[in-house]
Amino acid sequence: MTTLGNRIQQLRKEKGITQTTLSKQINISLPQLVRYETKDVQPTAETLKHLSNVFGVSIDFLVNGNLDEKAESALNNSKLLQHFKAVEKMNNEDKSVVLRLIDAFITKKQIQQLAS
Repeated sequence: MTTLGNRIQQLRKEKGITQTTLSKQINISLPQLVRYETKDVQPTAETLKHLSNVFGVSIDFLVNGNLDEKAESALNNSKLLQHFKAVEKMNNEDKSVVLRLIDAFITKKQIQQLAS
């Protein structure tokens, strides 16, 4: 899984910006930027805002990555993730059927929990 630091580093390189230049653009020290990129140190909200402006991406993308990365980080069960990816490729009618089945199963489980 790609980390926030990896995304910052990748976006910086894609834009052809050095660490020194980026640190000046977002008004932080060079050592602090290095910590963000390599030590898994989390930037402040203000710094995230500056980074998103420089790179032209959302703060959500910086923190969570793209939709696939979000799904992978949220779902620990790889088989379940594969199934959801397969459902995503289905037409809208089939997706609707799958969602209704999932909703029905969840409702059944909630009722069972209330009854016990």
